[in-house]
Amino acid sequence: MNISKITLNILLLSFFFSCTNGQKTEDKNNNSTNIELESSKIKVLNFTTFHMGYTNDGHCIEFDENNKKNIDSIHQIAQILSVFKPTVIIVETTPSYNKTLQKNYSTYLNEPNTTFEEPNEVELLAFEVGRLADAKRIYGIDHKLEYNYMIGSEITNSIDSLTHDSFQSNLFKSIPKLNIFEEGLPLKEKLARMNHPKLLDLLITANADILTYVGTENGFEGADEAAKYYQRNLRIYSNLHRLLLEKNDRIFILSGGSHAAFLREFMSRDSKYEMVNTFDYLK
Repeated sequence: MNISKITLNILLLSFFFSCTNGQKTEDKNNNSTNIELESSKIKVLNFTTFHMGYTNDGHCIEFDENNKKNIDSIHQIAQILSVFKPTVIIVETTPSYNKTLQKNYSTYLNEPNTTFEEPNEVELLAFEVGRLADAKRIYGIDHKLEYNYMIGSEITNSIDSLTHDSFQSNLFKSIPKLNIFEEGLPLKEKLARMNHPKLLDLLITANADILTYVGTENGFEGADEAAKYYQRNLRIYSNLHRLLLEKNDRIFILSGGSHAAFLREFMSRDSKYEMVNTFDYLK
């Protein structure tokens, strides 16, 4: 082999290793960037429950919120959820109630045996999760906006009454094993069913999307009512963004089923948040 060929081969080898090392360095930098981006997301445990006190919801679960056995069961759920170690608690009350909410929470932190006149899931579950996790901050992000989910039974439906009425007559037809109204369900199993992704999807359909099958001959009455419910949940999400949150905060959100379902949809596409798997905690 002559000197010119040897020189060429050496140059080629040098070029190859240079490119390879450069690629490794670039990959390393990219991996570091990915890790940094991932760690900068705010961790969220998005949890739903039925309303444990008075509610005007169309579908509700009978529950004695003053029964000691029930309270003990709720606190057992709080114990396993508190392992998430939230720094901020978010609940389904309006921001205008925050001062009272924070005052009540502070009272509960100082005296866990405090009883409330009309306790619901906020006082029974959210307060206890926060106390066990030593979370100091609590906020409400709800937004009230009326809509008529019964519109399908109030107008002459010219779009598709068969699909709408069939769905409404048997909400759990597509997921019978997730029926939360099944008799004798223990609290933990009821909550596990409520937080199942398929059940959360169903709740968006039941509260909003099914109304797109409702309307008069040239009208969009059902879709317009559904849009109001989307609007309400988007405003709830906007209220979340109003809070001053840091990347090292860990957020526990407790809300009713359909709100948790919408929040799940919104946060799954939002680069600011990273939802943890609820069933890593609700075991």
